[in-house]
Amino acid sequence: MGALESASLRIRLDLAYDGTFFHGWASQDGLRTVQGVLTLALETILRHSITLTVAGRTDAGVHARHQVAHFDCSAEAFHGLVREKNQPSDEGELSAVCAEALQRRVNSLLGRAYVDFAIGSGLKVPRGTSDVRIDRVRVVSSDFDARFAALERSYTYRLATEGQLPLARRWDVCEVPHTLDIEAMNRAAQPLLGEHDFLAYCRPREGATTIRELRELRIIPEAGGSGVLECHVRADAFCHSMVRSLVGALIEVGRGAREETWPAHLLEKASRQDAAPIAPAHGLTLESVSYPDEAEWSAQVHRTRRIRGFAFDGSVEEWAMGGNCCAG
Repeated sequence: MGALESASLRIRLDLAYDGTFFHGWASQDGLRTVQGVLTLALETILRHSITLTVAGRTDAGVHARHQVAHFDCSAEAFHGLVREKNQPSDEGELSAVCAEALQRRVNSLLGRAYVDFAIGSGLKVPRGTSDVRIDRVRVVSSDFDARFAALERSYTYRLATEGQLPLARRWDVCEVPHTLDIEAMNRAAQPLLGEHDFLAYCRPREGATTIRELRELRIIPEAGGSGVLECHVRADAFCHSMVRSLVGALIEVGRGAREETWPAHLLEKASRQDAAPIAPAHGLTLESVSYPDEAEWSAQVHRTRRIRGFAFDGSVEEWAMGGNCCAG
């Protein structure tokens, strides 16, 4: 076996999923999760055990239009996806061909697994559909880390007031049984922007900071006059339940149950005893994850680990823990 074939490759996945019938991202014994079904499909195709690292773990019911993950595998397993006689001599072309083969085969397997799940659950689903899909596969350098190399994550929480919920959108839009004052909600959101300790809006992880830089928090009507409202939330990273807690606090203001100053008061107290209410999961969607140019990946990884209080202990399990812990 040559040096190329014995080498380890880092593979980046860009994917999307409908979180309705998943118990979140992270693998859990006996439960259907995004990481669980994706890992099974990848290991079946590659015949190689893998550990997925994700940009941001999502809770049960939370969706993703653009999620990012990575894993390492042997070059032999990856190149074995294409018959040797069909392999291009150029290494870059070979990587592209193998990436396309992996994407096609894994999506096919995910589709079959979804149909099996639906039949077993008594659900009727359209032919040829799935609730998780890989949109792109590519080989990247070992400097890339889906979690720690990320610059920021963007979420959208969709909600509708009573009587305004489009029936076909009930899986990704949360219906609020109140009228909402959008202007009051946006005014209440302004003091939360910037870098703060969001302990009142997070379920803290032992040993990790709850300081985050919130870069966007605003409510706007969805384009097209659907009656749906969108809460756009963007930050360098999020801690557990932070997005839904921010939305939950703004809903309290919007329905008149709390003063516009209340969300800022919670932030200042930085206490779990006065924590913000958490909005339901199904209205939340991870929209995008952004990264710096390749030359900056390594520096960004080290910068993020230092800021977030993670000291790598060398274990695969610790390194692969989802970043942005359960932001939903």
